Amino acid sequence: MSTAVIERPKTRPFAWVQQSLTLAWRNIVRIRQNPEALADVTFQPIIFLALFLFVFGGAISQGAGWRGYLPVLLPGLLVQTVVFATMGTGVGLNDDFAKGVFDRFRSLPIARISPLIGAVLGDAVRYSLSIIVLMASGFVLGFRFQNGIGNGLLGMLIVLLFALSMCWIWVWLGLKLKTAQGVQGIAFLVMFPLTFGSNIFVPADTLPGFLQAFVKISPITYLVDTERALMGGGALQKPLLITLAWMVGLVAIFAPLAIRAYRRRT
Repeated sequence: MSTAVIERPKTRPFAWVQQSLTLAWRNIVRIRQNPEALADVTFQPIIFLALFLFVFGGAISQGAGWRGYLPVLLPGLLVQTVVFATMGTGVGLNDDFAKGVFDRFRSLPIARISPLIGAVLGDAVRYSLSIIVLMASGFVLGFRFQNGIGNGLLGMLIVLLFALSMCWIWVWLGLKLKTAQGVQGIAFLVMFPLTFGSNIFVPADTLPGFLQAFVKISPITYLVDTERALMGGGALQKPLLITLAWMVGLVAIFAPLAIRAYRRRT
């Protein structure tokens, strides 16, 4: 009795790029069909901006009022908002695995890594929307780029690229942990100290000594300094280079870990 051998169709070199983009579009379409999933990147930035600006602005700005606090707050809040949005990538990925979505992907004649890259690229739309909503709100309140529109747009691009680098942490955890609630819980435990224990809301020299030591090595600190320099002026070279180094490091460490975890799971 002869047995039939089923061969997977050969794919073109770099076909995984097109496959990843196709699966990224799937995530975008899913967002369009479920718009309430965008609540965290649409309403949350506006609420945070209004809350910190009008409740704390008068006290923190030392008499300059909320208008004087806005140029300091908005670049930092931009970093916090987008960084918080990155954990949604890991939560969504873990949920897709629980629902068996990736089992169906595995049966398709596509590169095994395409669904993972597609999930990351698809969430870039969420990050971009968060940036647009927050910056538009800031412009309505009177914020302006003091260092030129080009540098301001570059600052927004750097935040987006940093988010795409950082999301690999949550992709890895999304593949390692059993539940989406677990991913979200650990993400909040990391995100709150990382963002609130930083120079986003107050100058670092006003913090206790032990916290200043943490702030000085935090990637959030250098990203915020980069954004403030690009949007408002100031020293740029050092924070920008350190931010770029953090971005490369995050991808170099966590992307391979995430890919290995994904291959083991599939």
